[in-house]
Amino acid sequence: MTLLRFTPAALSRSRFALSPLAETLGSLITLHRTDPDPWLAAWHDRHRAGYHAWLAADPVAAGLMSLVSATKWLPDLVVVPPVGGTRTNLADELAEVAAFSDTQTRATVADAVAASWQPQDTAWLAGDRPAERIAAVLAEGWRRFVAPDWPRRRALLERDIMHRSGLLATYGWRQAVGSMTRRSTWVGADGFRFSDREHPDRWIGDEGLLFVPKTAGVGWWTCERPQRDALVYPAYGPAAQVDDPAGDPLSTLLGAGRARVVRELAREATSTQLAYALDVSLGTVSGHLAVLRDAGVVAGARIGRSVVYRLTGRGQGLLDLLAPTSGDHDPPALP
Repeated sequence: MTLLRFTPAALSRSRFALSPLAETLGSLITLHRTDPDPWLAAWHDRHRAGYHAWLAADPVAAGLMSLVSATKWLPDLVVVPPVGGTRTNLADELAEVAAFSDTQTRATVADAVAASWQPQDTAWLAGDRPAERIAAVLAEGWRRFVAPDWPRRRALLERDIMHRSGLLATYGWRQAVGSMTRRSTWVGADGFRFSDREHPDRWIGDEGLLFVPKTAGVGWWTCERPQRDALVYPAYGPAAQVDDPAGDPLSTLLGAGRARVVRELAREATSTQLAYALDVSLGTVSGHLAVLRDAGVVAGARIGRSVVYRLTGRGQGLLDLLAPTSGDHDPPALP
């Protein structure tokens, strides 16, 4: 297995961050594949024809996406760590991509080609300043397929960070990162296992590790730089399951909409985050929350400029008592 190992200084300085670039790359890889995760199927179907038309008209886009969708080692220039924490913007990330020299770009692409499980034609890499052309491809991918949906995605990413930050404050890194990937777990006092692949352990520098969620797909990747490393992981619960209320006693008692809010609040959330997760209007969510709050099922607490809602003891008891009898269709709760 592969371990990321932390010095005490590295652990204390590790942080969560957002990356529009990581969200873009994950989304483009999802569009390139034919088997999206269920919560991405509608988005995938809506954009797939436009995606392939774009690749047909742009050989750099076609070559880059063929490579990054079929390799175990992503080129360094497409996985730069975010530099602005939770306020990272795409322009700054793309500037770092474009700054790679021709030699650096071709060398890291060659590494990715060597790790590809499909033959790769790298004719698209010919010519001067390939890094600038790759940055332009990623900018266009963002514009076409991610930017229109970014407010919703950002709310889901911020909710994941908010929840894990709460776990970190209460229990430490072991609980905060233990469910980031299918194989991730804390090992010993200083090791984080994120893969079963046999690679040498890697020590994280004293600047710490950036943990970066993404909504697109279940895969993960690392970003390595001398000044700071990052781990991009799938955000928990990017979309809430829409259950059939038939046979569901919680829906029968509360109504389907309020039952979904109660189940979604297994993890705390703001009203805006709930609206995006449940794909309903903010007004609808606010109405449900008002009724549930009056009944003592949920409670809200102001944190900064936001009100964060959670289940009360009564709400959790109601959820436990009236769980569906025909199988649980909801994603498992984080520890």
